[in-house]
Amino acid sequence: MKLSAWAKQQGVSYRTAWSYFHNGQLPGARQLPTGTIIVPDTNERVKKNFVVTYARVSSLQNKDNLASQSKRLIKYCNARGWSTHLNIQEIGSGLNDRRRKLLKVLQEGKATKLVVEHKDRLTRFGFTYIDALCQHIGCELVVINNTKGNKEDLVQDFVSVVTSFCARLYGQRRSKRATEKLIKELDK
Repeated sequence: MKLSAWAKQQGVSYRTAWSYFHNGQLPGARQLPTGTIIVPDTNERVKKNFVVTYARVSSLQNKDNLASQSKRLIKYCNARGWSTHLNIQEIGSGLNDRRRKLLKVLQEGKATKLVVEHKDRLTRFGFTYIDALCQHIGCELVVINNTKGNKEDLVQDFVSVVTSFCARLYGQRRSKRATEKLIKELDK
């Protein structure tokens, strides 16, 4: 809230509140580039600890791996002393940006920790965007096995991209054929 609103709420003059700010007596208060002084609302509730594990596989053929992946995540959290509140298991491509369960967790914003085994279990591309979103909603993104520069991961990413584009291309062709069929029916 603005410093003037804070001063009014506290029953002090603006000048007194301004002095408090400049003397460092208002923890968390900051000045915007415009000059406006913002004071954190003391009535804001602190987010309760809410740990979410997220396990994902790309197809039904890997369903057994999904359960074991989820168990490993839960064991990791327990070893760290975190009790899990939600354990999500999802089947879908890492390139798919419309995974219902993951979107729901990110949109609700209740999670304080989102725990995944590998970055690619969360997403194949755009990990930095999801990390930034998590930071914005006050959620720590925990990647257990944070491998870097793995040649096999790079090859798998390339194959995933090619597969995704092929699926889209063939889907567009089917759509085009359906449109052409509809036009023929209307011409009759």
